[in-house]
Amino acid sequence: MANLSYKNFTIGVEEEYMVIDPVTRELKSHEQKIVQEGQKIIKDKVKAEMHQAVVEVGTDICQDVDEAFMDVSTLRKTISGIGEGLGLKLGASGTHPFSHWESQLITDHVRYNEIVNELQEAARSNLIFGLHVHVGMENRELAIHIANSARYFLPHVYALSTNSPFWEGRLTGYKSFRTKVFDKFPRTGIPDYFESIEAYESYVNLLIRTNCIDNAKKIWWDLRVHPFFNTVEFRICDIPMTVHETIAIAALFQAICAKLYKLKSQNLNFMMYSRALLNENKWRASRYGIDGSLIDFGKESEVNTRVLIYELLDFVDDVIPHLGSKHAINYVHKILENGTGADRQLAVYEKNKNLTEVADYITDNFLTGI
Repeated sequence: MANLSYKNFTIGVEEEYMVIDPVTRELKSHEQKIVQEGQKIIKDKVKAEMHQAVVEVGTDICQDVDEAFMDVSTLRKTISGIGEGLGLKLGASGTHPFSHWESQLITDHVRYNEIVNELQEAARSNLIFGLHVHVGMENRELAIHIANSARYFLPHVYALSTNSPFWEGRLTGYKSFRTKVFDKFPRTGIPDYFESIEAYESYVNLLIRTNCIDNAKKIWWDLRVHPFFNTVEFRICDIPMTVHETIAIAALFQAICAKLYKLKSQNLNFMMYSRALLNENKWRASRYGIDGSLIDFGKESEVNTRVLIYELLDFVDDVIPHLGSKHAINYVHKILENGTGADRQLAVYEKNKNLTEVADYITDNFLTGI
């Protein structure tokens, strides 16, 4: 192996948190006070979201998983402290167990007003909380190459993140109902592959020219070459309940990118599969989380999801020492042992069939591991 440079695979993490009334346990508008207070301490690392009961945070560009862990921990602690000062609680779950979107206020902002005006009910009902992980790339040519191949692994990692089994007071039967809610938006889901960065950019430009979108940020796929940064942005995951889960998932996405880069440098390519096939696995991951099976398209057979996740860990194992992320990746074993956020929410619910207890469990675990 000639000196492959893995140092370009920086990490950026964005998390969306729910703001909860400690008395009713409903989602609660914080009237952007958390954002205003937060900006005094962490500047532009905290932002308003479309719904007023949501707070979005984003890390700096982190050189490795340890930096990302410190950054996300600080963000969670800071936002939680500000919330407490305002008499509010914070939580991390892909959907709230019982709050209804109809009663939630929309943030007054030009961009959100435009989206609501265009997408109507689909936008107003989009009361969901996700995790976005950016992995830095040397250039956009490499980014599209890696994005094309990384699509295959989206359902595997998504299964580990599943954390939204309830919607508006109902047990949905899904481990991640969040994506079902988001599917109502246009330009969502697993993207097609693109022959080149030029092909991708001409697609984007066609949409802009024909007034489908005003800029590429309105492409809400599960993974995209970021419109403005040289990153591959992974957007498929539910927000995980704890920081350790978030960092394990970020480390896994980083390792997948590094491994695909290593293969490319050896003139090897990972198999390309169609969006239609990959969507079968995404559906299974959203329904069953880590407890179902996914299709192994190479073998053309169903395989236990956990087995495929272990295979994925083997696949990326040789690049992990270069990234210094072994401890973070090892946490994936903990998720497989203890269950995902969805599994743990369901276990709490099974005891007393009480969704208030589930909401308390979500807020109680917001700072776990920090």
